[in-house]
Amino acid sequence: MGKTALAIMAAGIGSRFGKGIKQLEPVGPNGQIILDYSVHDALEAGFDKVVFIIRRDLEKDFRDIIGKRIEQKAEVAYAFQELDDLPKGFTCPPDRTKPWGTGQAIMACRDVIKEPFMVINADDYYGKEPYGKLHEYLSAERDVQDGIEPICMAGFRLGSTLSDHGGVTRGVCRLNDKGQLSGITETFNIVKTADGAAVVTDGVETPISVDVPVSMNMWGLQASFLSLLEDGFVRFLSGLKEGDIKSEYLLPGFIDELLQSGRAYVDVLDTKESWFGVTYQEDKKYVRDAFLELTRKGVYPADL
Repeated sequence: MGKTALAIMAAGIGSRFGKGIKQLEPVGPNGQIILDYSVHDALEAGFDKVVFIIRRDLEKDFRDIIGKRIEQKAEVAYAFQELDDLPKGFTCPPDRTKPWGTGQAIMACRDVIKEPFMVINADDYYGKEPYGKLHEYLSAERDVQDGIEPICMAGFRLGSTLSDHGGVTRGVCRLNDKGQLSGITETFNIVKTADGAAVVTDGVETPISVDVPVSMNMWGLQASFLSLLEDGFVRFLSGLKEGDIKSEYLLPGFIDELLQSGRAYVDVLDTKESWFGVTYQEDKKYVRDAFLELTRKGVYPADL
C-alpha cells in the first residue's frame, strides 16, 4: 500500500465569521480545534502525510498551534495560496485582495504532493466514516486510462450539512444510474426552513430536497490531477473580463468541467455522517457542545 496524503484547505479569510482566524478557534473540551479532529480521523483511517494549505501570514500560528504537534504523528508539509501564484503571462489585478478560490488552493500543492490525496476544508467536521472510505478508495491501484481521471468524493445529504444561523454554499450533485457523479452545481445561500430547505435568491425561496447529495469539498484525487488543475486555471484566467476582481476558480466547478468533457469520472462514496462547522459566530456553541458529547461517548479521547 502506497503513501496517501491529506490536503487541508485553510487559507480562507473567514469573512462570515467576523474578526479572528476561525480555523484556530478552540471547540474541543481541552481547547482542541476542528483541525485536531480532522487530522486524528485521517491518521486513524490510514493517511500518513498532512499538507496544510495556508496563507503565508498564518504560517507562524499554524506551526505553533498545529504543525509542531502533528509533526510528531505524521509527515507534515505546507503549501501557500498566494494572490500572485499565477501562470506565466498573468498578473494579479492591483485591486484584488482575496485568494483565487479552492482550485488555486489545491494547485498550490503541486510541489509537495506526489501521491494520491484527499482534500478537506479546515473548518468542517466530516465524521469518521468518510475518511475510511476515501482512504480505501485511494489505496487501490487506479491508473489514468485514455486520459480519464479517476476521482472520488464523499456524498453528504444536504439536510445534514446546514447551519441554523444562516445560508450556506454547497455543491449540489446529480448522480447517474451507477451512482457516479454526472454533474455538480455550486449553489449559494441554502437555508433551513420549517419543512426542509430552500435556496434563497433575491429574497425568493426555492425548495430543495434535504436528501439531495452534496459535496462538502471532501475529494479523493490522484497526483496527476494537479497538472490538469493548472491547465484549467489558465483557461479560467483567460476567460475573465477586464476589471473582474472577484471571480474564483472553484474546485467543484473544475471537476464538473472535467466530467462534462469526458475527462474524468467521480465515484460518490455515500455517507450518512452529519457535518458541522463554524460558518457563523452563532455556530460556536453548537459545535462545542457536539464535541463535548462525542468526547463523553468515547468517540474521541479528552486529551486528543
